[in-house]
Amino acid sequence: MRVAILAHEKFPDGAKTALGLLRYSDYDIEAVLDRDTAGGRVADYVADVQDAPIVAGMDEAPEVDALIVGIAPIGGGFDDSWRSDVRTALERGCDLISGLHYFLEDDEEFAGLAAEHGGDIWDVRNPPTDLSVADGVADEVDAEVVLTVGTDCSVGKMTATMELLEAARDRGVDAGFIPTGQTGIMIEGWGNPIDRVISDFTAGAVEEMIVERGDDYDYLFVEGQGSIVHPAYSAVTCGILHGSMADELVLCHEAGREAIHGYEDTALPPVAEYVDLYENLARPVHETEVVAGALNTRSVEEDDAARDAVASFADELGAPATDPVRFDADDVLEAIL
Repeated sequence: MRVAILAHEKFPDGAKTALGLLRYSDYDIEAVLDRDTAGGRVADYVADVQDAPIVAGMDEAPEVDALIVGIAPIGGGFDDSWRSDVRTALERGCDLISGLHYFLEDDEEFAGLAAEHGGDIWDVRNPPTDLSVADGVADEVDAEVVLTVGTDCSVGKMTATMELLEAARDRGVDAGFIPTGQTGIMIEGWGNPIDRVISDFTAGAVEEMIVERGDDYDYLFVEGQGSIVHPAYSAVTCGILHGSMADELVLCHEAGREAIHGYEDTALPPVAEYVDLYENLARPVHETEVVAGALNTRSVEEDDAARDAVASFADELGAPATDPVRFDADDVLEAIL
């Protein structure tokens, strides 16, 4: 499917959904919409992903089948400055895919335009209605369950999960992916948006996916969300940790990150403390261990400095670590397998 991705004023660093789709999805991405970088190309800003022109609006985009909202702002709200682009896409008969908490199918104007011009609206964060509490049975599946957890939100958990999944498959491992957030769901075409699920059902929503796929693979890589210390997102993190009953954890961190995203007056704890936090919180439900780390070194320019940062992170963690995008994942994957 040919798509355009809306990423106004956020591309590349503030559009993690757009970057995830450019790197891992099977969509043919024909354009990225960003007023700030219009006139350039994706390759001018990000290497090793699909390339596409960057345009100022949907009226400059080539013919596509769908417009994807590729921004995931804190709170998941809809910026009214995007309305003209969404309107143009729907008037052209395009489908609309969005991972916002604001459901575009409930917007009277958008719903009317979709019906008039034959487009479909998929609000990825709209969860199923038949979810329930966990039964505590995720540990009964055949697969080894590997969960990425974070020192903070937006440190690269989804990216690390996808990189480890691809590395495992390249090695011939029978591995599957459990999507828990909007980007993963868009990439895979299925999943449960855990941060939109009723709090009582978060663990159950993860467990449901583990049980559905857990006997089909030898390993399941579960996409983590948030951080156990994040003032806003810790409940989602805990729900995934307990619902997945993960056998192994991979701790994800961003080099240079010192304060919690969105709460810059709150310092991140030392890396070693996260190991104890995650393992101790998981233990009453299902014993697990942090076996490896993934460090996002996007802010480090030189490879030698990035290698030093990875080595320091591994020392703090007491386990193998890598930047799975910048370097190979061999040591980390070996620790998992």
